[in-house]
Amino acid sequence: MNPGGSFAGERPARRFRIRTYGCQMNAHDTEKIANLLHHAGLRPAPVEEEADLLVVNTCSVREKAAHRLHTDLGLLRAWKQAAPGRIVGVGGCVAQQEGDALLARFPHVDFVFGTHNLRLVPAMVEAAARGHRESRTEETRSQERFDLPERHPEFVAASPGRAFVTVMEGCDMFCSFCIVPLTRGREISRPAAAVIEEVERLAAKGVREITLLGQTVNAYGRHDAARGHADTAGTVPFAALVHRVAQVSGVARIRYTSPHPLFFGDDLIEAHGALEALCPHVHLPLQSGSDAVLARMRRRYRAADYLGIVARLRAVRPDIAITTDLIVGFPGETDADFEATLDVVRAARFVDAYTFKYSPRPGTAAANAADGVAPGLAQERLEALQDLMRGLTLEAHRARVGAETDVLIEGESRRGKQPSGRDPWHRVVNLAAPAFGDVAAGQIVRVRIVEATPHSLIAELAGHA
Repeated sequence: MNPGGSFAGERPARRFRIRTYGCQMNAHDTEKIANLLHHAGLRPAPVEEEADLLVVNTCSVREKAAHRLHTDLGLLRAWKQAAPGRIVGVGGCVAQQEGDALLARFPHVDFVFGTHNLRLVPAMVEAAARGHRESRTEETRSQERFDLPERHPEFVAASPGRAFVTVMEGCDMFCSFCIVPLTRGREISRPAAAVIEEVERLAAKGVREITLLGQTVNAYGRHDAARGHADTAGTVPFAALVHRVAQVSGVARIRYTSPHPLFFGDDLIEAHGALEALCPHVHLPLQSGSDAVLARMRRRYRAADYLGIVARLRAVRPDIAITTDLIVGFPGETDADFEATLDVVRAARFVDAYTFKYSPRPGTAAANAADGVAPGLAQERLEALQDLMRGLTLEAHRARVGAETDVLIEGESRRGKQPSGRDPWHRVVNLAAPAFGDVAAGQIVRVRIVEATPHSLIAELAGHA
């Protein structure tokens, strides 16, 4: 079935819901699936109870997420039985790993699709409606996996004014703790022309902020360049791609995630000083501040290398906000190793961090390590790290009080009482009264920061008393 075709044999009003777990790549995959289903004649349901199709987009980066999936799938048996004709599909990283095993373990699951097979979803839904169960988890290096229809006229983005654009997928780094190369496959980059064409279409529809997306996004095109195939593959150095995106009319902001320190070259650092549209924020995963732990993680850099990148970024953009990922309790981590991590956190002055206890993942090099850290000790280290980070975040937020900034409005705050969005430094900014009625989602507004909280900034529209 053509991904952009109709949902043959079904009434046009069939409705879907998608549950999403995990990273920004998963969130973007959910958008792609939703758009494909729109093109196939389905429409989103306001709640799962009103849906005919439920797709679970899974994550396996942490053990807890995989366990949660199995629990949720068990509970979905009742959802499916509550109304005739309901369909359950499972995609994402756990689906890529387990494939047919999910169909065998959960008889009420109708289809399973891997990370390379999003465009097959409409056809799999159609087959499931005829009673056919299947799993499609084969990997492909074909550019067809990126060949998806543009946004359907009735597709509504979760964050108006913002959009993810995939520039590459997969990872060839094989860090000893990371399952991504096993679930997302090897690196493959899109031609630069295809990326720019997608950005131009989005900008023409009012998108103001573009986030370039990839597992190791700044490794974009590196294999083509190393093999002398960049011209035939249509790729360019990542920094050059960023420059091209900045030239697209209507694009006010550019972000990228997640880069790897190993591929952070001078050209990308210089872009942060040269391009007004390139946001003053970099999410740069550190994982550990201990050189010994970094070596066991197979990260291929030292703490000093990482801090060198931070220093060079701040040299060209002194106000840049650096955020990161950190793992505590990695096998063999000593008290001294953990203290080294705290030292690097203080030296880097991170504005925020995603912090985790190490979680062994099947098939990774560290999964069966014999020198694991006791769970209680790992928890103590996590809490100490989080306490340090809370202080750094609040300090950074308080330094912003009194300043003006631009906020891209995304919708309501979590409590539903205030318009909310993000500033160029990727900080959540909630607007105080009298902002309601004065702003709309997708709009960029000028605000003045009036209050700092541990998790967000409070602002009022600039010019309001």
